[in-house]
Amino acid sequence: MKGHSRVLWGGTFWGGTEQSIIGYGDLTYERPGKETVEWFVVGLAPQKNYNSIYVNARDEDGYLIQRYGDRLGKVKVRSAAITFKKADDLDLAVLEELVKLARDQAA
Repeated sequence: MKGHSRVLWGGTFWGGTEQSIIGYGDLTYERPGKETVEWFVVGLAPQKNYNSIYVNARDEDGYLIQRYGDRLGKVKVRSAAITFKKADDLDLAVLEELVKLARDQAA
């Protein structure tokens, strides 16, 4: 994400899992009923059995990722995460469109 910071996030995150995530962009994330945290807009994390791409950008309709789930390929889509086994399973053109929209919202 040209023009946005890149940070390596490491540790135990909200789901209780130990991860290393390369995060791009800065986001102040207000979690209802919990402390506000500094987070990233888009992140990539290798997991044991799959890879995850996180897109934490949202608008009034919710997480942007939800609008792209059916177009992203052979992936699983959660609230703000895309999981996949290999890059060939992912439609990179659609992912690029999603990341650009997230980037523009974070600007």
